[in-house]
Amino acid sequence: MAMLEVKNLQVYYGVIQAIKNVSFQVNQGEVIALIGANGAGKTTILHTITGLITAKSGEVIYEGTDLQKIPAHRIVSLGMAHIPEGRHVFSQLTVYENLLMGAFTRKDKTEIEETLESIYERFPRLKERRGQYAGTLSGGEQQMLAMGRALMSKPKIILMDEPSMGLSPILVEEVFDIIQSISKSGTTVLLVEQNAKKALSIADRAYVLETGNIVLEGKANELLNNESVKKAYLGE
Repeated sequence: MAMLEVKNLQVYYGVIQAIKNVSFQVNQGEVIALIGANGAGKTTILHTITGLITAKSGEVIYEGTDLQKIPAHRIVSLGMAHIPEGRHVFSQLTVYENLLMGAFTRKDKTEIEETLESIYERFPRLKERRGQYAGTLSGGEQQMLAMGRALMSKPKIILMDEPSMGLSPILVEEVFDIIQSISKSGTTVLLVEQNAKKALSIADRAYVLETGNIVLEGKANELLNNESVKKAYLGE
């Protein structure tokens, strides 16, 4: 059984249909990429999965539970974390306070401290800046903080929305290395990313979205070599 299954999803903004009968699945341990142009519906799909948007019809099944029947604030406690586009760190809180916010569904203080130490090991810059206000961090550091905050909930699956947006090429490499290490540590990843080449280079499988429809799907390495994908998304 798939860890996450989206079935026949239809989402509207008023009279405009943003998502048109989309179905896909994510298996445990995979990195799945959703790629497509701006406005294709990638972010809308993530927001619908995590309960921020209500679908008109369709199902979102996570480990056998229909998430459409679960309030958004309870979805985190089921083991799903969402790193939104634009990072959305709490700018008036310190790095340390932001990280603790990620663990708000957890109760065991000893385990929270252990997770915090593992985050600091993974992101040494966050440890260096733990007393600094999040709003004063660079874009790359804020992205690391958003990732660290999500990991504080000890998720089984992380949904990432445009993690490389606005970052320098060096930081883009670093962020994708981190995504790979998160995957290798056992966390499943659903990745929405405009940098199709980088996304496909680390993903197991991918789905290509155009104007609310999935138009292609397959193994990521095969899509990397697909002529229509190359032409439309890889600048080749």
